Amino acid sequence: MRIPYRPLALALLTLSFAAIVLDRAQAGDSHFFAPVTDPVVKEECGSCHLAFAPSMLPASSWQRMMGELDNHFGDNASVDAATAEKITRYLVANAGDAGGKRYSSKLLKGVAVGSAPQRITELPRWVREHRKVPDWEWRHKDVRTKANCAACHTDAEQGYYDE
Repeated sequence: MRIPYRPLALALLTLSFAAIVLDRAQAGDSHFFAPVTDPVVKEECGSCHLAFAPSMLPASSWQRMMGELDNHFGDNASVDAATAEKITRYLVANAGDAGGKRYSSKLLKGVAVGSAPQRITELPRWVREHRKVPDWEWRHKDVRTKANCAACHTDAEQGYYDE
């Protein structure tokens, strides 16, 4: 049986797909941070937690963090010198103040130039956007910490942090 409206059906399917993609791009608008693409960074950082987008912090933060891996938020996350250098280069080159990062300037707004904040969860913009989350939600067994972005932002690993 021949479908008489095949071109129309194909056009509607194409428009629907385009609308979904465009909607997704707009939905992630100010909450998209290019995810980590370097396999070494993904492996080393992502083995304990979400490998956070480098554009979420300024270069000075990444340099400080990589220099203090023996006490990384209470844990020893040390790696060999060559690996540390490779990770540091990647994080610094893609940091929020490295230029050309479309949305990181919004997240870093209010952060003093030259400062090296260590926690994304303490950035003024992050605090402002999460202030309505009740304390009990942070203590939920599936969340447990404010740094567990993927618990609420299911597409965080792909760089989308919308609700």
